[in-house]
Amino acid sequence: MPVKIKQRHLKHAKVNIKELKITLRAKFRGMREEMPATKKKVWDASICHNLLRLREYQENDTIFLYVSKDIEVNTYPIIQKALGHGKRVAVPLCIPGTYLMEFYYIRGEQDLEPGSFGVMEPVVSQCEKVQDLSHGLCVVPGFSFDAKGFRLGYGKGYYDRFLSSFGGFTAGICYANCIQWNLPHGYYDRPVDVLVTENYIRRTATRPSKKG
Repeated sequence: MPVKIKQRHLKHAKVNIKELKITLRAKFRGMREEMPATKKKVWDASICHNLLRLREYQENDTIFLYVSKDIEVNTYPIIQKALGHGKRVAVPLCIPGTYLMEFYYIRGEQDLEPGSFGVMEPVVSQCEKVQDLSHGLCVVPGFSFDAKGFRLGYGKGYYDRFLSSFGGFTAGICYANCIQWNLPHGYYDRPVDVLVTENYIRRTATRPSKKG
């Protein structure tokens, strides 16, 4: 179940929001680094299973997926499953010198190479750039999410900027023990439409599904 942040912290959110986020990121990073590998493998598989059950996954032809690092929910099996299901899979490329990212379609791990922050990114010379951001299912990473779908990201704002112009459906994937009851967020922050953990699927907003 979500863990409730004490309200006394949120009363001063406007003053201490940056400090609070830094503290929360350190907390959840530590939790993930200490997670036993066997437990993480089981939880990752359950999250993958629950994500693939979504009707929005089944209805959309384009799946936007991040390429995971060790402390994140493992997306490599999701990428493989989606490609096997005939989906078009797009992964992000961070644009140097900015806090922006673009997505490129990949056909498999052969289209990936080490990029920004040690993350595997698409090989631009052999991948097609995604031009239409009006539809699709975007799987969103985060250190934590809250009950309303707001996320605690990694502090660079890449996904916040991308999601501001994305017109499709969004799914946050996260471990259940990293879910908070509420998180500090700004006026322009966009919550994900559905939250997927190893234990449950929680719809955070009511909107029609989009085919793409």
